[in-house]
Amino acid sequence: MMNFNKHTKPAFTMLELVFVIVVLGILAALALPRLDRDIRQEAADNILSAIRYTQRLALNDDKHEFNNPFCHRKLWRIRFSNTLYTYTVYSDIDAGGNADTSEIARDPANGKRMDGTDANIDSNDSPNVFLADKYGIDSIVLTGCANPANTVLSTVHIAFDNLGRPHRGIDIDANDLKTYVNTDCILTFQSPIFDSDIVIQIRRETGYAQIVGQDAS
Repeated sequence: MMNFNKHTKPAFTMLELVFVIVVLGILAALALPRLDRDIRQEAADNILSAIRYTQRLALNDDKHEFNNPFCHRKLWRIRFSNTLYTYTVYSDIDAGGNADTSEIARDPANGKRMDGTDANIDSNDSPNVFLADKYGIDSIVLTGCANPANTVLSTVHIAFDNLGRPHRGIDIDANDLKTYVNTDCILTFQSPIFDSDIVIQIRRETGYAQIVGQDAS
């Protein structure tokens, strides 16, 4: 009589198959991007980080020159465009009034230029600076930041000196004592996909920046 048992092939049991399916489901859930992203919080953290990074660059790079009354024009600044809805971080080293390629900071997150001077994104630009494309931001209002003599501007900047103090209107005034921000600077960002506006406060004199309503930010 023939023994058919020796020809039997090994196979998974039903319990083993169920276990494998469960493990694969867990791995797939971990690999998929989160669907509950808080876009508003991501945008707020992005902008706040950029402001603080600008201040840190200023703390590490003293632009003050005792014999140059216009040296404050070289301060590190973050400039917001309320038409393109972008920001640019740079130091106007040649005091030419423009953000030249060599003057623009590099994004520490990806090593690319923090250049929002143009609506066109190329491979050299950090996507983080394009607030409209990344977060749907369609309104940027800065209160207490613009030079009082220029209330309507397409771009507004906040600059920092080597002590971290905030300045405004540095391209216009010749005396840097006039550029100190003497009121808190309030930045408001709006997007149709936000449940509420993003409001960031930059304290006068100290330059301390935080997200309003988030004391731990």
